[in-house]
Amino acid sequence: MSVNKWIGIGRLTREVEMKYSATGVAVANFTLACDEKWTSKSGEKKESVEFIRCVAFKKLAEVCGKYLTKGKQVYIEGKLTNRSWEKEGVTKYITEIVASDVQFLGGRPETQAQPKPEQQAKSDYQHVETQTGGSGIDEGEIPF
Repeated sequence: MSVNKWIGIGRLTREVEMKYSATGVAVANFTLACDEKWTSKSGEKKESVEFIRCVAFKKLAEVCGKYLTKGKQVYIEGKLTNRSWEKEGVTKYITEIVASDVQFLGGRPETQAQPKPEQQAKSDYQHVETQTGGSGIDEGEIPF
């Protein structure tokens, strides 16, 4: 048995690029910037940023295309994939996350309407707000 699962939180580096396949399947491509900050042993502040390419398909892609904007913080869950193609005789390779769950973080701009339930797919503002607002679990219920 094996597991291929990627989970991350980052900010969109640019607007979502929407495309449709020849059969009409929605495809959303976007890139996340995931940063890490730390202090070295000598006290020097350090920072590193990883840029993660992501893709979503079907209804999830449509929701991403409609509601995600540059700079928006999001939680992404999906699987790591590698693919290749040939262009002008040169083989190109890409590693990306195929998103299975996208949750919008960081609140909503006042002008942005909340998606209707049928548009939410697995991306759900209400879910994110309850997750960030507290666990909803009484500490006495935790078995450890």
